[in-house]
Amino acid sequence: MQSPPSPRLLLLLALALAALLAFLTSTPTAALHHYAASSSSPARALLVPQQPRTQHRLTLRAVREDASSATPANDDDLYPLQDAVLLPDWEVLVLLHPAAPESSSSSNATCAFPGGAASPARSLGRMPASGRQAYTCAMPRPKRRRNKPFRAPRLVTTTTAPSSESQSQQSRSPRSEMMLRWSGRLVYDAVALPGTGDVLVLAKGVNPRQGVNRPASDVQCVYYRHNAAGDGVVASLPAATSAQQVFRCPAPPATAGDLRVTLAVAGGEPIPSMATYSPPAAASGGGSSSAQNKNNKKVVMCACTMVRDVAKFLREWVVYHAAVGVDRFLIYDNGSQDDLEGEVRQLSAAGFDVSTHVWPWPKTQEAGFSYAAAAHRDSCEWMAFVDVDEFIFSLRWAESSRPSKSSMLRSVVAAVEPDVGQVTLGCKDFGPSGQTKHPEEGVTQGYACRRRAEERHKSVVRLDALEPSLMNSIHHFEVRPEFRWERSRQARVNHYKYQAWDEFKVKFRRRVSTYVADWTDPVNHGSKDRTPGLGFEAVEPEGWAHRFCEVEDTLLRDATRRWFGVGFSNRQIQGRSYRLHT
Repeated sequence: MQSPPSPRLLLLLALALAALLAFLTSTPTAALHHYAASSSSPARALLVPQQPRTQHRLTLRAVREDASSATPANDDDLYPLQDAVLLPDWEVLVLLHPAAPESSSSSNATCAFPGGAASPARSLGRMPASGRQAYTCAMPRPKRRRNKPFRAPRLVTTTTAPSSESQSQQSRSPRSEMMLRWSGRLVYDAVALPGTGDVLVLAKGVNPRQGVNRPASDVQCVYYRHNAAGDGVVASLPAATSAQQVFRCPAPPATAGDLRVTLAVAGGEPIPSMATYSPPAAASGGGSSSAQNKNNKKVVMCACTMVRDVAKFLREWVVYHAAVGVDRFLIYDNGSQDDLEGEVRQLSAAGFDVSTHVWPWPKTQEAGFSYAAAAHRDSCEWMAFVDVDEFIFSLRWAESSRPSKSSMLRSVVAAVEPDVGQVTLGCKDFGPSGQTKHPEEGVTQGYACRRRAEERHKSVVRLDALEPSLMNSIHHFEVRPEFRWERSRQARVNHYKYQAWDEFKVKFRRRVSTYVADWTDPVNHGSKDRTPGLGFEAVEPEGWAHRFCEVEDTLLRDATRRWFGVGFSNRQIQGRSYRLHT
């Protein structure tokens, strides 16, 4: 008679069966599919049947945190496109439909938050690409203490002559959506480019590291409708370029009505978006000035800058550069609260071609310059990207009795070969020059002592020579392979960088570049963007007024006094009054 199995053998059999059971119940399905497919045993093939492959379907789940509460888009809701995003420092940006009623003044607009809290809203004007009306307001303090996520406010405006329709629209209280967050991934704007038919989509968080750009093949451009019936994808197309915060996309098929646009990255769900798409013929220019770019006729030389609260510096910068050869000025306003619009109106009335363009997005200077280069390609041959404390100057101009629009700055670009797509200009950095407050005669005449070394450069670019990606580092752009850069031997930039302390300390508020740390952040202490000898707080160092003075340089001071008078006072040149102060 056969002896029964030993306890040891039974234990081993039990352990083996337990291991097999654990394997069958815990192995991922994909691994089991592979295992079954690689086995020659029919029994094993039937054990885990292969599931049919299904095509990935875009659900747009991440585009809106609360799609079910979207403002209805039907005949009873006149202006469905309203978006809100929470910016840094508890600032809320609200964008309305281009056709929504306008407030008679910024004091007549209010952000009404769910639960009864409210705060005054300030009108910024119209967005340059979409024509949507932009307002900002502060999130009320009681709302800041609540846990995330935040509900979006509803903008309430009073029009100059309210119609029954607009009054009815304002009386309705659509359910509030979740507010978008600037701190995460976000598609924030888009523009359809005339001529090429391409669409520039601007998004943060996709390429978060400087110099590291995700391949365009990883990015899909998703056009969709967003309304009460739900989110519906109209088209999903591969991106052509991916660089920094700028993505060049094909246009969607011709279709009627408003579309949204977002990006899907590396096969994932589309990311949150507040960007809209309109065909080029329907897109609004978004700029504001009496000139409105003089019928948009193409000119030789434009100057582009991004500003915040620099109204008192603008006139000197425009007057000077117009005299030496700039035809048109494009001012991208990054949230100014001074009288910038008033200054622009005065300059336009005096005959200068100056326009402002709303640009409320924080720390997006590179994307703003990419947008400007693409949007104005058909109206500007060359574009100088310089700040309002930077003045292009040449030693050859120093002895001229008067400025020349045709033979100064234009001669710098006329002198280069046809394959030069970018002219770089070295920067001379001027110090406080003994000043303890803003000089009444202006920066070019008030600061006359500078550092010896050159550390940076700025550029004048030929817009049709730029790479399709529009990649830039603020100081220069990438150009197409058939073009090259050239360093100018004629001209330089006088950069009035280190001004009187009360003016200079404003730089501690927030840097505008995407990839440059704010000066209050305790990182990158040795960065060239930072000022030697300063810490992380806006505390005036001892002897500031006399720092950075290694070379006495009065060339531009003397030239502007000769051309415009002391303080740019009452001098008529080319039929214009160049008075600096009114």
